[in-house]
This record gives sequence, C-alpha cells and structure tokens, in this order.
Amino acid sequence: MANAQTSARNSAPKAQGIFLVFPFENAGASPRLDWLSEGLEELTIQRLSAAGQQVYSHAGRAAELDRYGLPQSARLSHATMLRIGAELDADYVIFGKFASDGTSLTLQARILRVNPPGLQPIDQESGKLDSLMDIHTKLVWRLLSGNDRAYPLSFAEFAKLQPPLRLDSFEHYIRGLLATEDDAKIREFREASRLEPDWPDPSFALGQVYYGRRECESALPWLGKVPRTNLRYAEAVFSTGVCRLWMDQPDKAESIFLSLQEALKDNLVSGADLPEILNNLGLARARQGKSEEGIAALRRAAELDPEEDDYPVNLGLVSLRMNDFARAADEFRDAVEREPETAEDRSLLIFALNKAGKKEEADEEKDSATEALGPGALPTVKPDSLAKMERVKAELDTSALQLENLAPQTANAASADSASGSTAALVRRGRQELSAGRLDTAEAAFRAALAADSGDASAHRGLADIARRKNKLDDAVKELQAALARRDSAVDHVSLARIYIEQRKLDLARTELDRALKLAPNYAEAKQLLGHLQAAKSNGAAK
Repeated sequence: MANAQTSARNSAPKAQGIFLVFPFENAGASPRLDWLSEGLEELTIQRLSAAGQQVYSHAGRAAELDRYGLPQSARLSHATMLRIGAELDADYVIFGKFASDGTSLTLQARILRVNPPGLQPIDQESGKLDSLMDIHTKLVWRLLSGNDRAYPLSFAEFAKLQPPLRLDSFEHYIRGLLATEDDAKIREFREASRLEPDWPDPSFALGQVYYGRRECESALPWLGKVPRTNLRYAEAVFSTGVCRLWMDQPDKAESIFLSLQEALKDNLVSGADLPEILNNLGLARARQGKSEEGIAALRRAAELDPEEDDYPVNLGLVSLRMNDFARAADEFRDAVEREPETAEDRSLLIFALNKAGKKEEADEEKDSATEALGPGALPTVKPDSLAKMERVKAELDTSALQLENLAPQTANAASADSASGSTAALVRRGRQELSAGRLDTAEAAFRAALAADSGDASAHRGLADIARRKNKLDDAVKELQAALARRDSAVDHVSLARIYIEQRKLDLARTELDRALKLAPNYAEAKQLLGHLQAAKSNGAAK
C-alpha cells in the first residue's frame, strides 16, 4: 500500500472500503507528460492512504494485470476493471484521465463500485500545470466526499493530512518507476531523493534496485532510510534480512526477521504470521545450529502456505544436515505432492530415500519421475551442493500485506464492520483469519458472509481454501463451483484444476485450465499447468 504518515492515519476518518486505482488516461496532453498516467495513479494511492483509506499499491494492481497477461499500459474497459477489482475483493475502483496544453491541466476521475456494480458521476478539477499537487488533492477529496455524503472532512482538513511533496521530485520518482534499465532507475531515484530528502519512497525504490542486483552493500543504506511509520517499512526490513542471509550473517538475519515478525503481529489487522518471514527465520536459525528452532519456524510456514513446495524442501534440507534421512524423505515427499512437476524436489526425495537405505522405494520414485517428467529430467544431487539448494524467499508476498499496518482505530473499525454483518467486512475478516492460520474462525466469518449473501463468490472461495487445507478436496470443489456459478474467474478455474490434478481427474483439470485461458489467454500459471498435463499425457502415450 501507499506511503502514509502515522499521524495522518490516526486523525483520519473511518475507511470507506478497499480502493483499487488504475493509471489515468492521457486524453490530450503532450507525450512528454505520459509519465502522469502512472504518476496520477501513484499520487491517488498516496492521497487515499494518507487520508486513512485502504488502498491497493501500484504493485498489487500490476501483479493482477500480469496474472491476466494484460499490458500495464492497456486501456481497460469498465468490465475488465470491474473483474480485476472483484478478483482482488476491492470495494471501489478509481480511474480517470488528464489533458494539458502545456500550461494548464484538467483532471477527471470516477469511482466504480464493484458490488453491486455502479458508476459515480465524473469529478473534475482544472488549474495551472505547476499546481498539479493542489489540483489533484482537491480531486481526491471530491471523490471521497461524493462517494460518502457523510464524509466528515472539509477540504482544508483533508489537505492537512497530505504530506508536502515537490512536483519535480515526484516526477523523477515516477520516471524511475517507469524506467526499464537499472542505471536509469538509479539516476531518477537519486535525483528524487536529493530534491525531497525526507520523502522515503525514492530511498526504498533505490534500495530495491540494488537489492534486485544482489548488491547488498549498496542496498542496505537506502533500505535503512525507510522509517517505521512508512508502509514500505516491512518490505524494506524483509529485504535487509535477506541481504544478511546472502552475506552469510545468519545471526543478524535472525534478529531482523524476529523483529519484523513481532512488528507485524502488533500492526497487522490479523496479527498474522507470514510464511516468507518464517521461512527465512528458520533458515537463519538452522545455519547457526539451532536446528529444532529452525524446523519449528519452517513447519509453521509450511502450514500457512500448503501449496508452496519451498518450505518442505527447506525442512528436508535441515533434516539432511541432522542426518535424519527418514524425516528428510518425508519432507521431500510433501514437497513433491505440492509440486509434482518440480524435478529438483523429486531428485531430493530419491537422494534422501537412498541415504535412508530405502533403495527399492527410491527406484520406484525414480521410475515415477521418469514417467511424469520424461527421461533425463532429474538433476543430480551432490552432498556438497546441498547448502546451495536452500530456498531463501527473496520477495515478500505483498498480497498478504494489502490490508497492512493499519492504525489501531482503523483495525477497530474493521472489527466493528465485521460485527455489524457487512458481507464485504465478513469476507475481509475471514481472509485475515485465514492468513493467520486460524481456520475455524475464518470459516465462521465466511459462513456468516454467506448467511448475508448466499452466493458471495469470495466467501465460497475462502471456504474452498479452508477445505483444501483440511484435505477435504470434494468440499473444496463444491465451494469453487459455487463461486464460479456467481462470478467467472480464471483464478478459481486454476484453483479447481489444481484440485482435480490432486484427485487424478486430469481431463476435468484440462477443461478448467482451458476455461481459465479463455478468460485470460496469457495467464502464465494456467499455461504452465496445461503444458505439464499435455507433456504427461504425451509421455503416457509414448509408453
């Protein structure tokens, strides 16, 4: 989510819901102002967040477009924006356009309600181009006050919540985000930081560029400039911890991930553990010889994300270092069940079985892998390379932080909404409980949502996730089918396909993947799964 100061959030009114902002369309400005398209998106996110609203980050929106294979610069129909908003469980979508003759600027924006669908009237503000910050602040205030007739803030009160920001610094920052080469990004972010040294966003972005290049000595000073009050703080600290692992400083990494875990428990609405943090904490502990403590953290990560194979792989690697080959084989088998198409997982399982003296079982697994993946697909596992096979999580899944770091009054308001029986609030509460691994309370929230709206697709999707975690696959299928009956979703089709694969109902899985690709032709996960199914079918036919 966007940057917002704690003082602003503490004095802001109750959130209206979750907002999703799209880039603004250039409707008559010079191409040199094209940067304003994403710039106005980012600025809208920051204004909303500073005013206490819950809003998806630019990265959250971009990730969903990537999932559907849509270009970031694509002009989207209302129907497409509505579908993406529904997939993300947003309450409102904001989109708009801008025009400029080089000296003056006109901004327009609208709010699209997701459920039930509804389009608010256009809000418009105009003025001098160099007054963009003031014009835009007025526009966002009008959007919020128009969306809620009882909105309590006057424009003057709303404006006081917004941190001051120089236009030239903001332009350099956005141009850095849009740049495709690292050197250009570094140049733009450095200039943005020089012009506005107290604004932490360029520092975070610059640190992330160096981090992406694994240049930790350069990344760490910039990441360290992100204050605790900034909503990118969690990501900055996470990257710092990963750098310490990369630099083989597991003691420092452990301290960082522990402090981050505690900070998020205090600040997240759900109080949730995040599996990526637990994974890296577990590895940091294991490297120091704290094997059982490391295993405990890794086990919790594996429980929180039952589809990810990295966590059981790391559990298996720790067990190998402890010479507990039987336990290592069990962990690698879990990884293979989660990701049957990953050759390295299968090789590790075979290696562990051989080390445990179970040669016959190892040979059976090798034959099974050859049948599934084809001959020659298995990499060789060498004992001296096991340390390099650790799977450090280098990226924090920000979807788990989309309702992140809310001020206490905002969290309390969310709880009050849940108690009042709002369907959207109940679904939101269910997701928060689910992310924390509290399945029973999550299920209660989703069922309460369905009592209010029996066809709510998001509630059915949540119940499907719970059923799958409990290995009640038939129940998960029924819930996903109910969700799809209300709202066609490529994501749900892929989830259903994965369950069918687990049940060995491969024809049904192919049907669901075909349906997903019909909705989203460039959906990478659907393409990958379908490719694996087709390869397995070809191998079977060849035999």
